[in-house]
Parts: sequence; structure tokens; C-alpha cells
Amino acid sequence: MTKQEISEIKRLFTPTNCSITRICGCYVDGEKNKKAELNQAFLSLAEEDMFKYFDLLRRLLSGRVGRNLLTLEFPLEAEKEGSAHEALLELKASKLKEDSLLEAFYDHIIEAYEYTGNYLILLIHDVYDVPGRTSDGLTMDDASADVYEYLLAGIFPVNLSKPGLSYHAAENTFGNRIRDWIVGPPETGFLFPAFHDRGADLHSILYYSKNPEELKDSFAAHMFGVTLPLSASGQKETFHALIERTLGETCNLETVKSIHEKLSELAEEHQEEPQPLPLRKEEVKSLLAASGAADEKLAEFDRCYEEIAGENASLLVDNVISRKSFDVKTPDVSIHVNPQRPDLIRTQTVNGKKCLVIELDGTVEVNGITCQ
Repeated sequence: MTKQEISEIKRLFTPTNCSITRICGCYVDGEKNKKAELNQAFLSLAEEDMFKYFDLLRRLLSGRVGRNLLTLEFPLEAEKEGSAHEALLELKASKLKEDSLLEAFYDHIIEAYEYTGNYLILLIHDVYDVPGRTSDGLTMDDASADVYEYLLAGIFPVNLSKPGLSYHAAENTFGNRIRDWIVGPPETGFLFPAFHDRGADLHSILYYSKNPEELKDSFAAHMFGVTLPLSASGQKETFHALIERTLGETCNLETVKSIHEKLSELAEEHQEEPQPLPLRKEEVKSLLAASGAADEKLAEFDRCYEEIAGENASLLVDNVISRKSFDVKTPDVSIHVNPQRPDLIRTQTVNGKKCLVIELDGTVEVNGITCQ
């Protein structure tokens, strides 16, 4: 799903746009016991409660596409009879009105989700009357293009509020604060089916993870039969290993600067595109060639790529490059350079020793003190 498609669904979680038909939930304690359940028409909720749920639901669609939000395709074997995919289709078709399907869904999550503490499983059913659009992208509210029926589910930790001193108005005194069990931001969740090209894509799911470095691979495999891509840091580490292994002893500052500059240009050119820009095998090889890698090094690239990344590796430009900094580190010195100005730093031999040389452009501060 693109950023625009995610934002369109996210905008539904307001009193004006709401079309949620039903909300269900199951409160699970640290021993994996079901302690309480919720199942009711969403519009029957108190207005104050609606706003709280809207906030929780919007958080399930927050973050960066390609990091926190991942569109995953179900493999063919995951769509067979009796699969998790079939169970989701049945749950959606039931509009969350069949208790047996809900209980099976909760049990599946409780079995797969590893968490030391209490949490709330929250699930909604919605039927979105998708408005049509003109050729220039304007929305036509009175011209429906399709109906998008979907489920949105999340797992929310439930923790005791912090202890403290509070004012008790009835007694006009200060005393110990009453601690409550508070539902926190979601840890993980999903939207099924994915919303793509103004309609439902029954073969895809949008997966959310609060922590992009802990995507919970085993949970996703158990729940949906899908394999998650490398995390953002995993993609960066894979890319770095490819560069280091391919270039070997020829991996120097100038080559890395060139790679950084070309990746930055590539990211800048495509920053307005709705989908994250993928960096495929041949594009990585071309990047190395354009940055001065020798032919004999490029000849080793295919072998290195297969060993390190594998043929099915998925790398995204925004995940392998840092647009906020350009860092140079030695065992004793760390230098942070404006990512737009890596040209200010170079290596040079001084008195027979290899040195980093930094061009001084403007004032210099050392520990906050301006030096001449």
C-alpha cells in the first residue's frame, strides 16, 4: 500500500467519516488467560469512548512505509483450504458476529504472540463506500467507485499507570494516586485485505510493527503464513556487508562518499513517489560500477550477493542510506558531517601517516567554544 492509500483509510477514523460497523476485543493477562471480552456495534459506544478508540486505530496505520508498515503478499500455500488466509476471509464475511470465529481468532493470537504482560486484542469490521475520483485526482463524494470491506486488528499492551501523589477534590487533600490499567499504543497489528488501487487486494495484507527492528517474524509466519522482509537495520547491514565484501581492500573513503552521494541523488529524485524505492541486485551492481569499482571486483559481486543477501532479498533505498548524517568513525574519533557536504572530508598522507583531513568552512567550535 502507498502512503496515500494508508492515509485514506486512516482518515475514516473520525466521527464525520466513520463507517465502522462493529468492534470486538479480548483482554489477555500475563498468563495468557482471557480476562474480558468486548463485542458491540461501534456506533453504540459513548462518544468519549469512540474518540479513544479512533486514536488507537489511527496508530495502527502510523509510521513509515517500508519500516513500520509493510505490505505482504500471501504465498500460494498460505491461501489453501484451512489456511489462516481462509480464516480471515471467514471472519470478515461474518462481520464479527460469530462468536466461534472470534474465539478461534483470539486463540490463534494468544498462541502465537510472545509478550510478558497484559494486552488487549482489538478488532474492527468496516465497510467503506469508496468515493470515485476524477482524472485529475479530485474526489467525487456522490460517485461511489467500490465498496471496501476490511478488518483492522491490533495488539495493545495494558500496563498499570505510574504511582504518584494526586489531589483528592472530595476531601480537599493530597494522597496516593489511584493506579489504573491503561491501554497503551499498539505493538503490532494488521489491515486485511490491503487497500490497493481503490479497492480490496485479497492476496495482500498490511502489517504494522511499532518497532521496525523487531518485526516479530514468528508471529507473522504463524498468523498469516507469510515471511517478513529484513528489518530496516537488517537491510542496512546487508547493504554494508555487500559493499565491504565486494570491494575488499579497495573500499576507501572516496568510494563510500561516491556511493552515498549517488544514493542521496536517487532518493531525492524519487522522494515524491508513493512507494519506497527498491534497490535491486542489478541496481546495487550499477551503483558500485558508477562509484569506481574495478571490473575484477564487480565480477565477484554476484557471488557476494548470493552469499550475503540471497536472490530474494528486498532492500529499500531509504533503509540503506541515512539522509540525516554522514558519519566517519575511528577507534578514537567520531565525525558527523552534513550529509549534503561529504566533500568537506578526505584522506591524505601527512608526515607519512594516513590522516583524515577536514576542510574548515566557517567558524569552528570545540566543546561549545568558538575557536579562530
